[in-house]
Amino acid sequence: MSTLDTTSPVMVTGATGYVAGWLVKKLLEEGFTVHAAVRDPANKNKVQHLDAIAQTAPGTIRYFKADLLDNGSYAEAMAGCGVVFHTASPFIVEFSDPQTELVDPAKLGTRNVLEQANQTPSVERVVLTSSCAAIYGDNVDQEQTPEGVFTEEVWNTSSNLQHNPYAYSKTVAEKEAWAINEGQQRWQLVVINPSLVVGPGLNPHATSASFDLVRQLGDGTMKAGVPHWGMGAVDVRDLAEAHFRAAFNPDAKGRHIVSAHNTSFQAMAATLLDTYGNSYPLPRRTLPKWLLWLVGPLANKAFTRPLIARNVGYDWTADNRKSLRDLDMQYRSLSESMHDMFQQLIDSGQLKPAKK
Repeated sequence: MSTLDTTSPVMVTGATGYVAGWLVKKLLEEGFTVHAAVRDPANKNKVQHLDAIAQTAPGTIRYFKADLLDNGSYAEAMAGCGVVFHTASPFIVEFSDPQTELVDPAKLGTRNVLEQANQTPSVERVVLTSSCAAIYGDNVDQEQTPEGVFTEEVWNTSSNLQHNPYAYSKTVAEKEAWAINEGQQRWQLVVINPSLVVGPGLNPHATSASFDLVRQLGDGTMKAGVPHWGMGAVDVRDLAEAHFRAAFNPDAKGRHIVSAHNTSFQAMAATLLDTYGNSYPLPRRTLPKWLLWLVGPLANKAFTRPLIARNVGYDWTADNRKSLRDLDMQYRSLSESMHDMFQQLIDSGQLKPAKK
């Protein structure tokens, strides 16, 4: 494939999502016809922010009803599309049944979308939103990597249904995608592996575990302190740009770690202190690991002792050079991403100043 047909419509699954919203905005501004696959096109509250963009953008948006677990439901939305962006996948931290709430929607949903690509002759490329969670499960895994850093060659082998089920769901979903891709020769698969996504949402009331995390930095939940827990972070707007470039750069192939910063809880909180520290109970200290070991599981049942043992006290380092080289990415500062996200939570009434 030398070039991709930019006159064909493109399909975006989960189009009302946090990441997908910015991607749809980019596509509309570039003049594309976007087939937005959503669970309920009639729910105007869910799509009004996309409609507002489409009113002033040169592109066009069309909505289609589809569901990850409804086989064949993407057929109408995908018809005639040259590129498919599969962004829809659950990112939740509270669940009772990881198999049905995380793994099935991720794996079976990916199979549903990609098997439909097999049956849709117009599709030339699929861009899949995976995760760095498909590369690693715990920070300690970094010690087993060939260079001591996470790269696109590394796969998560430490997660399962009992330990880190979210990371496990992302791993099995991406492996399913590569297996389906290798079974045919017509369309290319390009995978985006983001770290923790931060930054403002186009829908100010969007739900994502990222918003929950940043909200807890400012609502007093973490005022006693945060663990030394290394992680990566990338701005949602940069991530949307990476998806776009992965679709329309003919040379893009394989997996791409899309992560701007090797950071941590305390570093993310520190970016907010100068502006918001006097009004919001932002964490200012790092909690010792022994204390987290004692009280963590009592405070939050998801904060298990194996999770503490394998992540707290460890840095996180990923090699993002492929995204810089092959996608020509330029990343925003962590401070800009955190400020824009925190201010949005304030403006939408989801964060209130501490009472004096």
